Amino acid sequence: MKRVFIISIIITIFLPFAQADEGMWLPYLLKQLNEKDMQSKGLRISADDIYSINQGSLKDAVVLFGGGCTGEIVSDQGLLLTNHHCGYGRIQAHSSLEHDYLTNGFWAMNKSEELPNPGFTVTMLISMSDITAEVLKDVTETMSETERNKIIEKNSKQIIEKATEGTHYRATVKSIYNGNQYLLFVNEVFEDIRLVGAPPSSVGKHGGDTDNWMWPRHTGDFSVFRIYVGKDGKPAPYSKDNVPYKPKRHLSISVKGIEPNDFTFVFGYPGTTEQFLTSWAVELIQNQTNPIAINLRTQRLDVIKKYMQEDRLTRIQYAAKAASIANGWKKWIGENKGLIRLNTIEKKRTLEAEFTQWIAKDKTRQQTYGDILPQYEQLYRQTARLSKEDSYFREAVYSIEIVRFAWAFVPLVNLLGSAASADKIEEAINAHAGRIEGFFKDYNPTLDKEIFGLLMQSYYDNTDKSSFPPQTEKLLKSYKYNLKALADDIYSKSIFLQPDKLRSLLENKPAKIVSSLENDLLFRLIRPVFANYIQTIASELDRLETQIDSLNRLWTKALMEMQSDKTFYPDANLTLRVTYGKIDGYQPADGVSYKYYTTLKGIMEKEDPEIYDYAVDPKLKQLYLTKDYGRYAMSNGEMPVAFIATNHTTGGNSGSPVLNADGHLIGLNFDRCWEGTMSDIEYDADQCRNISVDIRYCLFIMDKFAGATHLVNEMTIVEN
Repeated sequence: MKRVFIISIIITIFLPFAQADEGMWLPYLLKQLNEKDMQSKGLRISADDIYSINQGSLKDAVVLFGGGCTGEIVSDQGLLLTNHHCGYGRIQAHSSLEHDYLTNGFWAMNKSEELPNPGFTVTMLISMSDITAEVLKDVTETMSETERNKIIEKNSKQIIEKATEGTHYRATVKSIYNGNQYLLFVNEVFEDIRLVGAPPSSVGKHGGDTDNWMWPRHTGDFSVFRIYVGKDGKPAPYSKDNVPYKPKRHLSISVKGIEPNDFTFVFGYPGTTEQFLTSWAVELIQNQTNPIAINLRTQRLDVIKKYMQEDRLTRIQYAAKAASIANGWKKWIGENKGLIRLNTIEKKRTLEAEFTQWIAKDKTRQQTYGDILPQYEQLYRQTARLSKEDSYFREAVYSIEIVRFAWAFVPLVNLLGSAASADKIEEAINAHAGRIEGFFKDYNPTLDKEIFGLLMQSYYDNTDKSSFPPQTEKLLKSYKYNLKALADDIYSKSIFLQPDKLRSLLENKPAKIVSSLENDLLFRLIRPVFANYIQTIASELDRLETQIDSLNRLWTKALMEMQSDKTFYPDANLTLRVTYGKIDGYQPADGVSYKYYTTLKGIMEKEDPEIYDYAVDPKLKQLYLTKDYGRYAMSNGEMPVAFIATNHTTGGNSGSPVLNADGHLIGLNFDRCWEGTMSDIEYDADQCRNISVDIRYCLFIMDKFAGATHLVNEMTIVEN
């Protein structure tokens, strides 16, 4: 446990050596670690204004939106802003051919028109604290990783129970520095979140997948929601009797604008960074897992885009799916380019060589750390083969929609064949019956069949056939390994492709349900494949990754000891963080220089009515031609759209508020530039830029374009 305090001392003493643009800082430590540095760079408020548990602070206006984005409260009536792509799933769920909110947008002109989203939540942090000593109580250095984890889990459960006793709060324990330190997060979870407004996709998704991760960018990536609570002011499930939430703090919005070198900070929930990876880990990502995923997602996207272009209903059904697939696909392409450009693998190897020399100078270090690198090399050698099989399973087999749907019925078959009670069986059958309508609402079997043929062929061609289960091999052999013929039969005969028959089947006795599903062609194909994957691939990978996790903890501790003149921020783990930097352009290539902002003029220059992603709404064009921008224009008369800055962000920061030196909202973070997507592993100050939609463009679209002026009037606007 002493190592935890050593880490804290290192961070505090050597803060002046930190590079402010890199790092995702814990808000409860800003006063001790970052306040002076932030203020020296232009911040005009205090750390207590950003994070406090004793008074209202900016943290009380920032929420985890769903399970992987950030949002911010911008009125005293619980009005919430996030990205359009973060709200996309909710917008899509409310869309139909009759009400195509994706294409046309949606605006509630009063609270009665706001659309509920049952089951959707946002989470607000109440407090965070260091509980390392309590979590590691009774943990010893000689324990196995399994024993250690059991004690940590037990201690964490007790801590959570104590922290939430007598309250409506929820809590979670998370590790930082690869398990060298533990924090407690106490949260308030809101369960009634309603869609208030969303611009049409021609605004909110302008540029589509082509412009995703790119700069210059012209995307009005925002949507509007509202938090509702029970009449007692506490979170409650959706009810028509619920009332708008009255927050302790909401963000003020600045329409003053931005200038080069202005101080900015981002307050949000970054998902994952991996600064402590070894050369073997980066090599696996760069040379194996990323290329496999890129290749297989390219095949899926080519098929999906073809069908989306041909049919309006398919475009609505697959809009959110395609965006989700493409987001990772393009990110990994950029990440690989960045890792290669920065020569990250060789840099890691150089660091490991320095580490070897460092431990050789001290016998205690040799005893403590001498086996780390040899063990890493051995474990990653074993991991490489399994990781390949894992990647093909996840990105090929599991990525086929009907396969995932059918696999979800395996637990039901197992339950029906057990001695479960009649009530439990009835509950399970009803649950599976209830999923059928939702699945087929957004499903195109012809599209999925084409993907099935491509991905299953890739899976078969590139994985170890000697490990195929006998049942699968026998089935494939009966089709003479003709996967197209197999697909023809599955998609024409399987009960999983016939929703009415599947519903009827679930009304039968358990024995009939089990018999029919077990004899279904699709079920016969995938059940042994999944079982084999779980037993021979996933379980072994879990075992190896547990050993790697144990090494990661020791490696991180050793690196921080060796590089005692360097400040290490805790890697992102979807907890609330602050990152800060400045407004700045960049040079992505020789002879190319990007300025820090884009304008509405750029949208008009990109316009192409024949391409869905570059269509321009006639009303937006009219506002442009008449320069009817109201108070939202820049000083030169142009209408700003987006801007970039040097803040270190990652997935999860989507929707995060970008704030100026006074803590006023100036934009919504929504992306990173493509040249900087390797920043999860290695940050490059010259190329890493976060991309944000200018808040003035959001207000302009609400006010002048959509006529939702009542929403703007609800906000606190600061003119200077």
